[in-house]
Amino acid sequence: MQLGVRDVARILNVSEKSIYRWIQQGQLPAYKVNEQYRFNRAELLEWANAQKINVSAEMFTEPDAAAELMPDFADTLEAGGIFYRLEGNDKESALRSAVGVMKLPPDMDRELLLRVLLARESMASTGIGEGIAIPHVRNPIVLSVNHPAICLCFLEKPIEFGAIDDLPVHTLFTLVSPTVRIHLYMLSRLAHALRDPGFKDCVARQGSREEILAAARAMIVPAPKPTSE
Repeated sequence: MQLGVRDVARILNVSEKSIYRWIQQGQLPAYKVNEQYRFNRAELLEWANAQKINVSAEMFTEPDAAAELMPDFADTLEAGGIFYRLEGNDKESALRSAVGVMKLPPDMDRELLLRVLLARESMASTGIGEGIAIPHVRNPIVLSVNHPAICLCFLEKPIEFGAIDDLPVHTLFTLVSPTVRIHLYMLSRLAHALRDPGFKDCVARQGSREEILAAARAMIVPAPKPTSE
């Protein structure tokens, strides 16, 4: 479902006037179709995450997704793995290191995943500020993975990543997921986690795997509720 201005204003809990202002200022990604603005859900969520704006649960409500179960954030992080002191002198070599340690299916083409992640970075950096980046693919379903995974990697040294605050990146959360809806959901849960004081502090000091997973499980994460229209 493509989103219109009214939908986006409701999802972001702002006025339609604010939406039009952000569009005119070139801040909010939008497409003009038949003289009306339309928005891509993934791009909208990425923008909201970067701006630290909470989104409504309506973002995840799709007519054909009633039976799709949403994954637990901590389980997804445990499935992806937590790794320390990864090498990398630039964005490509750091992402190559991250892809190299990710817990992926045996038949997954890691070189393809790397190319897809780099292609996504060429569109816009996934560096969200404060030394953190969230590399992910725009079209997750093409990866043919059965379960979502968030791989947390701490780099040996910070690297230039073109982040929103121009600060170098030292922490990567690399996300892969089987469907667009789960992709959006996990991006939102990760954004929530990075605003949780306990989890954020644990990541900032590069706590142990056990500490980070415990902090993830200790968070109170509101589940999305379907909205009626």
